[in-house]
Amino acid sequence: MFIDEVEIRVEAGKGGDGCVSFRREKYVPRGGPDGGDGGDGGDVVLVAEEGMDNLAPLTHRTLWKAEDGRPGTGAKCHGRSAEDLVIAVPPGTVVFDAEHGHVLKDLSAPGDSVVAAFGGKGGKGNTRFKSATNRAPRQSTPGDPAEARSLRLELKTIADVGLVGKPNAGKSTLLSRLSRARPEIAAYPFTTKQPHLGRVQVDFDRTFIMADIPGLIEGASRGAGLGHEFLRHIQRAGLLVHLVEPRPADGAEPTANYRAIRAELEMHDPELGRRPEIVVVTKADLPEGQQAQRQLAEAIGSEVLLISAVTGQGLNELVGRIVKSLKGDTPSW
Repeated sequence: MFIDEVEIRVEAGKGGDGCVSFRREKYVPRGGPDGGDGGDGGDVVLVAEEGMDNLAPLTHRTLWKAEDGRPGTGAKCHGRSAEDLVIAVPPGTVVFDAEHGHVLKDLSAPGDSVVAAFGGKGGKGNTRFKSATNRAPRQSTPGDPAEARSLRLELKTIADVGLVGKPNAGKSTLLSRLSRARPEIAAYPFTTKQPHLGRVQVDFDRTFIMADIPGLIEGASRGAGLGHEFLRHIQRAGLLVHLVEPRPADGAEPTANYRAIRAELEMHDPELGRRPEIVVVTKADLPEGQQAQRQLAEAIGSEVLLISAVTGQGLNELVGRIVKSLKGDTPSW
């Protein structure tokens, strides 16, 4: 099950209390205070871990609590500090404070981390209060309370290339042909219900990550269809590959479908309208393929590629164009 948004409660550990104790041994009169300090409570830390691709592992648990620090004891023994509680999340996870709505941190790269709740500091034992005028202190301090917070985690898929287009435009077929990803493929709309990532091997030492985004429809930016939940997954893609079907099942014009998807992207985020884009007419094996390519190229005033993921036509040219476009960005290879 793919989960890209989840709310959890995190609580750090309380600090251990300081100890009031006096040294008492048979032949040691006036042994003096020997109460140790309490240990620190554990922090709750979120870390972006490479290899994770969704937030499903976090759904089985709503409260994540770190251990408390141990109290101090006699003989000047300090209490043990608790280990931090580390929660692994996928790279691309944005951490929000659920109560106030602000962003704590965008964990965009593997290894990025944020302390979501700080543990309390340990209290002081009575040894700390010894002085020339107070040789038998009987005071200590309790451990500091733990910090607690409700978090909303939102995943934005990280990919070099995002595939966009209407349902049944051939996005899943293309991803399965270029990579080892195996998204569901069928001859009906909305087959893809969650983003899929695939690593495309260009040559021996060059690869790029391609994301198959569920098909968009008009009104997706306002919540229609499946697109509203997944539009955010293309916000991190440095390059968009816009796939256009030459013979849409609903009888619409390919050019009109292209413009409709472009409008939805810009309404969701104006920056997406300025993102580098490669326009591709799919299903070149259909008779309408070349005609749709010419009409679309004339309408948008730029080059349009023609490919067939089934026969392999145009795939090498598409991959070469993607690699050339990514050279201006910071690729993943």
